[in-house]
Order: sequence, then structure tokens, then C-alpha cells
Amino acid sequence: MSVMSARAATYRVRRAENTVSAILLAEDDESVRAFVTRALTHRGHEVTAVSDGDAAIEALKAQTYDLMLTDIVMPGLDGLALAETAAKINPRMTVLMMTGFAEARERADGARGQGPVADIITKPFSLKQICSAVDAALSGQRIAG
Repeated sequence: MSVMSARAATYRVRRAENTVSAILLAEDDESVRAFVTRALTHRGHEVTAVSDGDAAIEALKAQTYDLMLTDIVMPGLDGLALAETAAKINPRMTVLMMTGFAEARERADGARGQGPVADIITKPFSLKQICSAVDAALSGQRIAG
């Protein structure tokens, strides 16, 4: 069974059992972090929100997450380096990246669908878009666009 298949199977079981998914959110922009945290918490997910890559690494060492949603461009440890490190800590965790920068998206496109990176969502995004992207990543699907 592939890693993505195992992730999808785990997600389907959790959804069938009405259990929440544990999501780690790494985002340096406080307003985006608050918006995404509220949206995902409202949908029943357990969200741990941190402001940078170093704090995300500490959170990953302390708890197991189903999904990490990370900004690509952050001070210190960026989202790409964070995803690589996260894969070593929790290889079964899915990673969804977000960015508002075309250059960062181009750099990350090579990682999309390989290893832990399920997809990349472009900022700005709507509530519906971020929730759909998270649902797709947790179920092992690619988002459109």
C-alpha cells in the first residue's frame, strides 16, 4: 500500500468514526493563521497553529498530525525545508502548502505529489477553497488548479 493510500484509508476510517483530524498549521501571517484556524476548527478538525517553521518542528516532535498545512515563504525555516524535515519525523503525514508568491509556487511545484506534499494552494483563498483543499489532501486526492 502506498503512503498516500495509507493516509487516505486512515482519513476514511476517522471520518466514518466521526473523529477529528489533527492538523498542524504553520503560517507567519497572523490574520491568515487565525482565518484558517477558525475555518478548520469549525469543520471539526483539531488545529495546532504556529507562526514559523521552528515552532512547527517542535510541535511535530510533541504530537502526531494527519496533515500539516504550511506557508512556503516564512522567516527562518521555510515551508519546503519544513516539509522535508517533517517527512523524517512523521512520514505518513500529508503536507499541503500555500503561497501567495509565484516564485515560491514554482519552486514547490517539483515537490507536489511526491513524498508528503499533496498539493499547493494559492493565496488569497476563500473559506470554501481552503476547506476543500484540506479535505482533498486528507483523503489523498489532488485539488484542481
